[in-house]
Amino acid sequence: MDPRHLARSIAMQSLYEWDFYKKEKSLDEIVRRNLEELGPGLEDQKFLFNIVEGVEKHLEEIDKIIVQFAPNWPIDRIASVDRNILRIGVYELFFGDREKVPYKVAINEAVELAKRFGGNSSPRFVNGVLGTAYRKLIEEKEKEKKKKDES
Repeated sequence: MDPRHLARSIAMQSLYEWDFYKKEKSLDEIVRRNLEELGPGLEDQKFLFNIVEGVEKHLEEIDKIIVQFAPNWPIDRIASVDRNILRIGVYELFFGDREKVPYKVAINEAVELAKRFGGNSSPRFVNGVLGTAYRKLIEEKEKEKKKKDES
């Protein structure tokens, strides 16, 4: 398995567990335990911790973005696995390092996680939410560029 895909899988499972315990357990401890159990020898641990720490840091903003692009689904009504896959995807789209993770890779990786861990409709749901968010993000960047060009 690709090391970054493994890192995302561990991140998703750790965020899922943290979410399950209503964020009362230490996320760092959960990640370290899962890393030891699920990814011994994972070389790019920094990538894993960047995702998890980024989701934790931007959680409120990330959840607002998810609700914006899945308006028929209150955040607490989205299946926990899907919710945490979306959190990773939104983090990578809006807050991640674009040089290391292009938009399409972030979406594709989230869909792959949904195929592996989610239900039958999870891949389509995740792809739909992240694809819509991506289009909105691109539109905003184009508007900003146009404003700069006009100035």
